[in-house]
Amino acid sequence: MDDLYRELIIDHYKNPHHKGRIEESDYSFEDENPLCGDHNQIELLVDEKQSVLDAKFDGQSCAISVASADLLLESIIGKNVEDLKKLSKQDILNLLGIDLSPVRLKCALLSLKVLKAAVYELEEATEDLTA
Repeated sequence: MDDLYRELIIDHYKNPHHKGRIEESDYSFEDENPLCGDHNQIELLVDEKQSVLDAKFDGQSCAISVASADLLLESIIGKNVEDLKKLSKQDILNLLGIDLSPVRLKCALLSLKVLKAAVYELEEATEDLTA
């Protein structure tokens, strides 16, 4: 089963569906993982009811970070911004489907940290947002 999830991660790393930019986004935030240098920016386009119409990420990151961002953004299309605030570390782990070392966990959670900072409209991300 791990092989299936590894293939999924490699596919999302090599062919991310949500990599790019949104010209006039409603929510945007960027941050980096200082341990490895991964950098991630997330932009969201929402409708008048605050439902996510489109979500994009950009930046330079490792395979786990890119796959995590792509899978996360794929999972939030159509959801309300308030629902995004409830996403957890476990949601990311469920999307990835494999066990991660503590260092790789930071890579996987960067997109969640950036997404939450965007929807909370923070000027700086905080570590406790990924809980």
